[in-house]
Amino acid sequence: MWIQREISLGPRPRGFHLVTREVLDALPELSDVGTGLLHLLIRHTSASLALNENASPDVRRDFEAWFNHAVPENACFWTHTLEGSDDMPAHVKAALLGPSLTLPVARGRLAVGTWQGIYLCEHRDHGGGRSIVATLWGENGG
Repeated sequence: MWIQREISLGPRPRGFHLVTREVLDALPELSDVGTGLLHLLIRHTSASLALNENASPDVRRDFEAWFNHAVPENACFWTHTLEGSDDMPAHVKAALLGPSLTLPVARGRLAVGTWQGIYLCEHRDHGGGRSIVATLWGENGG
């Protein structure tokens, strides 16, 4: 089985946002997959995807604080500044985290850890809606 679709996510403020439920809701066929893979690609250069802690909001806030400290706005070395002070730092953060995730599927569910969730990492103050291409492939038998 091969399924591919675009998942549209509404605009969110800068930060790390759990989107696991939105991704799963957009892929009801996942429950039919016994063994397979789900590949997710965000179609933007100033946002990224990550898999991490899904229980404590403190983790998401700490990620945001660390990335803002490590990749500061208004640094004297940025030359790409026409799109705002948050733009070039957003590109660097997105490059560090990456645009995609490949997740195992087993018995109709994501085979990830109990405390793992899919993050939309929004690195712009006002990034707008975001689009993810989801490709699900595997054998029936969920």
